Amino acid sequence: MRFAVFAAAALSACAAWAQLPAGVPQGTGAGVHSPASPIAPLPQRSDVVPWSVLTAVATRNEKNRLLPVFSKDQLALNQKPQRVQGFMMPLEAGEKQTHFLLSSVPLTCSFCQAGGPESMVEVKTKVPVQYTLDPVTVEGKFATLADDPYGLYYRVTDAVAVK
Repeated sequence: MRFAVFAAAALSACAAWAQLPAGVPQGTGAGVHSPASPIAPLPQRSDVVPWSVLTAVATRNEKNRLLPVFSKDQLALNQKPQRVQGFMMPLEAGEKQTHFLLSSVPLTCSFCQAGGPESMVEVKTKVPVQYTLDPVTVEGKFATLADDPYGLYYRVTDAVAVK
């Protein structure tokens, strides 16, 4: 079920990206937030893991799968408390969420180029977090996922929402 919801969210992101009019600059890299977007990008914060670190992951092809090859900076985050901010992508219906994805760009933004698993972090919280279209910041135990069955690269567990 979780994979089906993740796949649906990824397909929605691709559909939104495909609706960009010709000639609109798409930027480079994963999770590009266009300056033409009416939705404000994530605010700069020194107390969160920068998306530039997470999206800089390399990949390798193994048995028809793309697997992450983490840098020293990314591996240094593993199994330690970290803060991550992003736009919430619920995996189940409801106003309060305990399991969701954080994305570097809002999926509701037709000007933003959705990325792949390098621009998403799976979040499992201790207590439910109110769903919002605004950026969310969570803190919890961060994990780099070398071979996740759902194709994810990052996860935060025992997370709590922080301001």
